[in-house]
Amino acid sequence: MDGSFPNLLGVDWSTIPAPEDDGAARHLTGARLPRCSLEATDGSRVDLSQLYGRTVVFIYPMTGRPDQPLPKGWDEFPGARGCTPQACGFRDHYSELHAAGADRVFGLSVQESDYQREAAERLHLPFSLLSDAQSAFSRPLNLPTMEVAGMRLLKRMAIVADNGTISHHIYPVFPPDQNVIEVLSWLRQNPK
Repeated sequence: MDGSFPNLLGVDWSTIPAPEDDGAARHLTGARLPRCSLEATDGSRVDLSQLYGRTVVFIYPMTGRPDQPLPKGWDEFPGARGCTPQACGFRDHYSELHAAGADRVFGLSVQESDYQREAAERLHLPFSLLSDAQSAFSRPLNLPTMEVAGMRLLKRMAIVADNGTISHHIYPVFPPDQNVIEVLSWLRQNPK
């Protein structure tokens, strides 16, 4: 990559390396979410373990910003590219997710909340992005990670939790813009 900011939605997924299932998420279904308070882009703090009902959390490596270049070689890292298409998919199907039984939806990355806020506003997301900058959520769950340009980032996935326990996870996710369709399909087949 030459450091320019790419088209975030018009992606030819056949040119992007797909992540492989390395088994790093096999242990998640049935796991209790860790008790921790995460900063949200709406200014609140959220403890996912204490939420009653069905919660969908899509997890992504990092969002880019129009005023900053992505890490060198970003598109060559399997599973790195696609955070904006993933978030926009959840945005565009937000009402369908609720109709299918999701009481709430969140996005989550290790980026600071101030950084995430730009993406939430620019993309007009109807849900909050949660910051796990201190790894208080991902470390106890042993979520899959990757190293890119000296940064430890979460690998892309989605979890569905019922009353603070993971009922289902989707990993790996590819292409990212179809993650919401996979989640919707599972929600419809597994009413609460």
